Amino acid sequence: MRHLRALCAIADAGSVRKAARQLGMTQPSLTAQLRRIENALGGQLFFRERTGSRPTPLGHSVLSRARPIVADMRALVDEIASTSLRAGSRLRIGSTSSRAVAGWLRRLRARLPDTDTTIRIDVSANALLQMVAMGQLDVAFVHEVEGAPLRRPDGLVERELLAREPQFVALPADHPAARRPVVELADLAGDQWMVDPSVDGEWTGLRRVFAAAGLDPRVVHGDYLTAADLVAAGEVVTPCQPTSRPRYGMAVRPLRGDPLAVRLFMAHRPGAAPAAPADALFADLTASYMEVAWESTAYREWLVRNEGPLAIGR
Repeated sequence: MRHLRALCAIADAGSVRKAARQLGMTQPSLTAQLRRIENALGGQLFFRERTGSRPTPLGHSVLSRARPIVADMRALVDEIASTSLRAGSRLRIGSTSSRAVAGWLRRLRARLPDTDTTIRIDVSANALLQMVAMGQLDVAFVHEVEGAPLRRPDGLVERELLAREPQFVALPADHPAARRPVVELADLAGDQWMVDPSVDGEWTGLRRVFAAAGLDPRVVHGDYLTAADLVAAGEVVTPCQPTSRPRYGMAVRPLRGDPLAVRLFMAHRPGAAPAAPADALFADLTASYMEVAWESTAYREWLVRNEGPLAIGR
């Protein structure tokens, strides 16, 4: 069953790298597993191409048999879980990186003191949505980069927190542009940018913004934790969430015109989670996001200046 799930994941994700992330494995481990499966079956199951992996004719044949088996096993696991766990005994939430998660967890634990509440953080919104659809998570809070649509599994219910959250930029505190409350994208054209390509849609969205502005800056790839250190050292600038807390040597500023934005939403299966109604989960998430939004000086000023939806009633 583990091998069949791996084959389906590679086919659905379109690459071994993305499938490994969805399965919680390393790419070399999944590559080795695929090689063992192919050796056992006596043929190549996927064409390895520069843009990813696609099934061979043999792969299509194997997948046509594998998918119903995986689906039946998933349904069996869900059925056993629903009958063996008493209602309200557990809540499994997932999220892409967000400062609102800590407050969300705090509120959920206060609301559901007798519930085993767990959290999974993943860079891939697509992976989290898939986990909700498969019953591995009850609810997920994710972001969708503008111009880079997520792959939405069928049957999920979405509750929109924000239709358009502006993405800010983190730059060295001594950068000339940091002296202004709003930064012109053109003023950063000569800087080296860092983006994390493993975060779904991030690189696609940033390329779209650069192309629209007629810019072609130097770009390096890396994780955002490392990016923050490099920003403070004066080496790079990087996109960041408006709720980000600047560290020493770093400034967080909005971009003129807010060219880069994301949509924030919560997703769940119909019927919501077993522990609490979806309305309650979403209310706690909204309150947590409002809390961190108004704690951020740069975001608070942006909200007041732009009369954003979160400014209503403040």
